[in-house]
Amino acid sequence: MTARAADRARYDRATAHLDAPLAIVDLDAFDANAEDLVRRAGGKPIRVASKSVRCRALLERVLAKDGFAGIMSFTLAESLWLARSGFDDVLLAYPSADRTAFAELTGDPKLAAAVTVMVDDPAQLDLIDAARSGGGEVVRVCLELDTALKLFGGRVRVGALRSPLHTAEQVAELARTVARRPGFKVVGIMAYEGHIAGVGDSLAGRPLRSRAIRLMQATARRELAERRAEVVRAVRAVVPDLEYVNGGGTGSVQYTAAEDAVTEIAAGSGLYIPRLFDNYTSFSGRPAALFAQPVVRRPGVGIVTVLGGGYPASGAAGPDRVPVPYLPEGLRYDPQEGAGEVQTPLLGSPADDLLVGDKVWFRHAKAGELCERFDVLHLIEGDAVTATAPTYRGEGHTFL
Repeated sequence: MTARAADRARYDRATAHLDAPLAIVDLDAFDANAEDLVRRAGGKPIRVASKSVRCRALLERVLAKDGFAGIMSFTLAESLWLARSGFDDVLLAYPSADRTAFAELTGDPKLAAAVTVMVDDPAQLDLIDAARSGGGEVVRVCLELDTALKLFGGRVRVGALRSPLHTAEQVAELARTVARRPGFKVVGIMAYEGHIAGVGDSLAGRPLRSRAIRLMQATARRELAERRAEVVRAVRAVVPDLEYVNGGGTGSVQYTAAEDAVTEIAAGSGLYIPRLFDNYTSFSGRPAALFAQPVVRRPGVGIVTVLGGGYPASGAAGPDRVPVPYLPEGLRYDPQEGAGEVQTPLLGSPADDLLVGDKVWFRHAKAGELCERFDVLHLIEGDAVTATAPTYRGEGHTFL
């Protein structure tokens, strides 16, 4: 029996009393992935990206482990909810225009002390001030650096379109603007290198493209390490008591942690290991989050149909954004139908061994987005469900 077949047997036994559709997290794999992230971080604390987890119980579980500290959130409303739930170090990774939430933040000392907001433009400070509604609490601010690699005088850009702040001078000038402005305090710098951390460099059947990606990433790492160090020096000249410099992501943990200028690492997807993280040479992990769909039809030889399953991931549309049939091994989509809204035909010889009511296990393309489809995660240890934890959706929250 292969390791994957053994996992399927465990998951089927653990959930035999449960009807699909359902979602699970294998806690043995989750914990092993957490340990690997800590090993790769080399002693620097890891701030957990909540968008990649979206389950408070699992956020609490990982933050109880040595090597993890703080949350990186994705909306201001989520940040305030987490702070009210007892998480006392929440860094909002994206700028917000939520005026109602800013009024709450600036009017509550506990929330203002726990939550840091992201800024890369003075206009965002104006929006916050206009939303204060009498709230006078000092807002903790993190400045975001654009990590993109620019080549040929800027004519070629590799990296996400995020912050407009690319140079040390630009970031330091915004730090001075914030420092001069009452009601705000710069406490950190963030730089997420998605073109390194979020792009696999070992694509099956595409050796030339894989080699080109590795060359690009090596160049980008060198350039960013130098520029990030310059930015930190420039900002510390304005804000000597800067609390942290955050960088990285699951795919670049060990590289970013090696930079002296970086004080903490961000990671989250590496806990679940969705399918987009299969194509890396720098690390490997164990798939921990899966979902099961029930077989409801057997249209013919080598074909079964499962209920639903069309859960595409965000990003540029393409084959890499759909879930993959994972267990039993050897199933594939019908190219004419793909993953369907209500039903999904699956092809392959393993279909002939499946009966109506059996479960087919899938892996989502991305991590936390799976939790927007399910209200609970069944937590498995060994071959038993030992707990059931609500997702954000299960707690009545769909933040984005």
